[in-house]
Amino acid sequence: MSEEKAFDVGPSKIEIAYERLGDPQAPPVLLVMGTGGQLIHWPDGFCAELVARGCHVIRFDNRDAGLSTHFHDAPKPDLAAALAGDASSASYTLSDLAADTVGLLDALGLGSAHLVGASMGGMIAQTVAIEHPSRVRSLTSIMSTTGAPGVGAADREALARMTGPPPRTREDVIEHWVRAFRLVGSPGYPAGDDELRERAALAYDRAYDPVGTARQSVAVIASGDRTARLRSVRVPTLVIHGADDLMCDVSGGRATAAAIPGAELAVIDGMGHNLPRALWPDLTARIAALVHRAEAR
Repeated sequence: MSEEKAFDVGPSKIEIAYERLGDPQAPPVLLVMGTGGQLIHWPDGFCAELVARGCHVIRFDNRDAGLSTHFHDAPKPDLAAALAGDASSASYTLSDLAADTVGLLDALGLGSAHLVGASMGGMIAQTVAIEHPSRVRSLTSIMSTTGAPGVGAADREALARMTGPPPRTREDVIEHWVRAFRLVGSPGYPAGDDELRERAALAYDRAYDPVGTARQSVAVIASGDRTARLRSVRVPTLVIHGADDLMCDVSGGRATAAAIPGAELAVIDGMGHNLPRALWPDLTARIAALVHRAEAR
């Protein structure tokens, strides 16, 4: 496994860091990560299970994350104003992130792929299926939502416990992330603090850009409600959501499945807003089954 970089990707001509795993002749499965996440937040073991189930896995960094292009010269994002209804500080929208995703497929010489998105990545994958339908063979939306008001909201108490003075040192950032992961992770499948700390340190050392994360967050808010447009999606679709997700309420997953004709909904007890190790066999089996059913069509 080795990371590579594609240049002049999509209409914005950005750089995208990516990694390909498994047999290039197998069905391509493109993993799209969420807000502030990097390609490494798709766990190695999770990817390995998809490969073992006959998938060619591609994971990558979205713009403003990891080793892909960061928009440091863009206007400062005002997340508080966006949450209050003024998203004028948005530098881009989910449509731009979707165009980046399609641009990566172009750079890799792939006419289409099976898209698997988590959280904001689910929103990006949904947007690709809406705006670039010929590029999507199947869609898996995990712990995500439609953008409609009233569904998929974060738990207010959990959000309040995650806010506070911004961390300043590497150790402060790592401990902040550990507390956040512990809070919104899967209560039925808790990760140990050492594992969380190791993962947080790896992410910090690879790339740390809280302003970039805020730009992504404002982009989500600025993109609005996809419900009506999701009704146009015709690819085989799987929606996976944790019953105990405090960052994106399960109502978001239910609304996504209800909006997409024929979508399959899997609500997982004990799962929160992460991909716990104990669920990798189940999650990857569900995804691979959808991939191979779509390929058989």
